[in-house]
Amino acid sequence: MSSHREAPEIAKDPVADSSDLYAFVSPDRPDSVTLIANYVPLQLPSGGPNFFEFGDDVRYEIHIDNDGDGHPDVTYRFEFTTEITNANSFLYNTGTIESLDSKNWNRRQFYKLTRVADGREHVLAHKLPCPPCNVGPLSTPKYAELARQATFSLSSGERVFAGQRADGFFVDLGAIFDLGTLRPFQQLHVAGKKIFKTEGEPVNAVDRMNVHSIAVQVPLSRVRRKANRYGSADRASIIGAWTSASRQQVRVLGDKVAADTAAGPWTQVSRLGNPLFNEVIVPMSKKDLWNTLPPAEDKRFARFVEQPELAALLPALYPGVFRNLDALNKSRKPRADLAAILLTGIPAGLIDGFTNNTGAVQADMLRLNTAIRPNSRPDRFGVLGGDLAGFPNGRRVGDDVVSIALRAIAGVTVPLVDEAFTPDAAAGAVTPGLSAADVTAPFLGHFPFLGTPYDGFNNPPAAKS
Repeated sequence: MSSHREAPEIAKDPVADSSDLYAFVSPDRPDSVTLIANYVPLQLPSGGPNFFEFGDDVRYEIHIDNDGDGHPDVTYRFEFTTEITNANSFLYNTGTIESLDSKNWNRRQFYKLTRVADGREHVLAHKLPCPPCNVGPLSTPKYAELARQATFSLSSGERVFAGQRADGFFVDLGAIFDLGTLRPFQQLHVAGKKIFKTEGEPVNAVDRMNVHSIAVQVPLSRVRRKANRYGSADRASIIGAWTSASRQQVRVLGDKVAADTAAGPWTQVSRLGNPLFNEVIVPMSKKDLWNTLPPAEDKRFARFVEQPELAALLPALYPGVFRNLDALNKSRKPRADLAAILLTGIPAGLIDGFTNNTGAVQADMLRLNTAIRPNSRPDRFGVLGGDLAGFPNGRRVGDDVVSIALRAIAGVTVPLVDEAFTPDAAAGAVTPGLSAADVTAPFLGHFPFLGTPYDGFNNPPAAKS
């Protein structure tokens, strides 16, 4: 999965678990960048009576690095509070919720939004309301309108949303974690030889599940560094992004007098930049450590990027199919292509008209060249499909990051740094066989882009008699 339950400790703390991060130049507002971070993964829509929500004791942040040092230059911080309208009711709502101030809605969340830049904190909004969870057609019959009411344009230039959305990630978990099995729709043949067996159609394991999203749309002028800091307007347009969740170090459990309280400094318990980084690159023994560190410390994990375990598994799982990749693995030559994609960005000169390199510091960040305009006809394979506005140049909600990552690990990107290497014929066709079409809730063409969350009455679908 992208980053759902990717480390042992955070798997026990879903309210602080970052599952997906998106960063892209906004197609609905091309003078801005959209940043979306998802938390509280794997939500079954029928979640009552205690419906899913953000943690009041968690600090959620989206960070932007615009000088390439792996430390944040701009941070958007979301802090939540929960209010109960009727302390004597067990119900989430006692009637239809038609507006964000409905008297029928019993448990509401609000948030304070703070922008941190140049060491200064500036509160942009004090008490913005989240929409309710999508309970069902009687409780929340006009959910899209509630989400619209919870989308705010601030006087500082940002647009912001925080609340429940449909999970837009797509992956065949049952196949991938059964020793890397792939279930493509069509069998793949190379030189007349069948190399993959079709074992049924792939299944999107996270379809009809929800997440909680924090989303902000920021004018480009508020995330870019001035050109003279780099000496190049091209470099000034490149940013790195990641999200993190933090908790205070001490929790005091309540008794008959006091409620539970938290105290002490904030400490990071979760982070996410590139999809799948902690999931399939960082070894099990270091996953929890990785979640506590800033991107500037990722040189510690460079060897796992340069010699990824998954690259060695492909030739073993599919004997005779990945001969060139197998030879590359056995040479122990570091994968400079993967290091560039994941840790430094792609330097100029490797791909015509493109770079998202942030410098020498190795850091897992979702890098985005904001000078590249949105594509009116996006290719789901992003840069590998010739669409420079897609992953790994940032990440759009419809990008097929699993297939892109698998193909890169299989060797498709090696020729960028080694012209003598020829990728195996199968490398460019590796896929779990899913796309954005396998997400039941359609993506939106405007902020906040992720689809309307699934309601608990209709999901899962009722069995037919």
